[in-house]
Amino acid sequence: MFAVLHVTSSPSALGQVLAARSIPLVLLLLVGGVVADRFPRSKVLIFSHLGSALTQGAAACLVITGQAELWQLIVLEACNGAVTAFTMPAILGVVPQLVARSHLQQANALLGFTRGGLAVLGPTLAALLVVTVGPGWALLADALTWVVAAACIVPIRLPAPAAPEESLSMLAQLRSGWDVFVGATWLWVVVVACGILMAIHAGAWSTLGPVAALQLAHVGERGWGLALSAEAVGLLVFTLVMLRARVVHPLRWGIPAMMLLALPLFALGAGASLGVLVTAAFLAGAGVQVFMITWQTAIHEHVPERYLSRVSAYDSMGSFVGIPIGQLAVGSLAVGGQVRGVIWWSGWAFILVLACTLAVPAVRALRRPEFDAGPGPGAPQPEATPPDVCLPGADDPGEHPRKRRHDGRRPGETGGPAPNPQAQRPGPAPEHGRPRGRGGEHSPRTS
Repeated sequence: MFAVLHVTSSPSALGQVLAARSIPLVLLLLVGGVVADRFPRSKVLIFSHLGSALTQGAAACLVITGQAELWQLIVLEACNGAVTAFTMPAILGVVPQLVARSHLQQANALLGFTRGGLAVLGPTLAALLVVTVGPGWALLADALTWVVAAACIVPIRLPAPAAPEESLSMLAQLRSGWDVFVGATWLWVVVVACGILMAIHAGAWSTLGPVAALQLAHVGERGWGLALSAEAVGLLVFTLVMLRARVVHPLRWGIPAMMLLALPLFALGAGASLGVLVTAAFLAGAGVQVFMITWQTAIHEHVPERYLSRVSAYDSMGSFVGIPIGQLAVGSLAVGGQVRGVIWWSGWAFILVLACTLAVPAVRALRRPEFDAGPGPGAPQPEATPPDVCLPGADDPGEHPRKRRHDGRRPGETGGPAPNPQAQRPGPAPEHGRPRGRGGEHSPRTS
């Protein structure tokens, strides 16, 4: 941002540069998901990280030499957003390839701790570089971090990917990923809810929040900064909690935890004291981290590895699309100076959306599968097909399992006796192997 303001002081110019990065990021997310599922994800990450290094390095050189123009920064940031669209689905798909499934929650918690720490330290270090050596050198330092990240991935040896789908076109692969996405009710319901929640949060908190803080003399710029810092601290602290917690039903934890995000909206909307606002922000950060860890663990455990990057791309796209909608909508809602009123009612809208989400049986019933410890990190993991995910048929990529007849044959298939399921069973199943209900939960009881 400061590099753009170094070139021009126009706020609209800054908006153009930010939009230039966001638009290709959203448009290419699905393509990035297909690529990350089709090719080795480590290679996708190396190339995308080097692409980010090149775009940031080029922008740094232009700013340092004083040759930067607005259109050049717009083009470079558009390229940066494009390569980031390949980074996000690939990195989400890598985790189950490196970690035994029984340790996925802890792995996601450690990743969350790293992201939270960087969210606190990153802006501070960036501001220090901007003040001491200038925005161009800060951009160059950012470019070097991408080179280091790519170098760290080079020695990583991932297990062989699942059966590839090279014979399918990109559209066919997107369709098969979409079939998996909509085949799991818990998955698409939560993604739709997150799209609405992102719109509410981006509008009420990120856009109107600073305005309301300035209207309150006891909050102001300093209080707003303290609230944001408290949110980051809450995120870090509850990462440690999630390292030790044993979660059986991830969304029964994650969805109620997200309701804590409404607390700072209520506090700011009601004009509460600074201490109340900071405490509410701390709890909101804790809720975000609990949801993110349980949500990512649910996706990693319940979506087959060969579809993981495409499904995560649909997840990210469904969430990101709400951000600009919320940012644009609050302007018309807050007419007449009703900023704090809009923030207050946004908190109730937040609670309502989450309550409706939790009312869906498939969301409440989702249960972590009981995997063995497995061969350990880095070893190939047997790919599970959870009962709550519908997959395209193995023989015909466009065929859905529901299209098979009850006798095991496809429609129109003839010849030979129908398979006898009972003949394939050597004896009664043991007690611990009784069928599971939807979402992987034991049917006779709940936890």
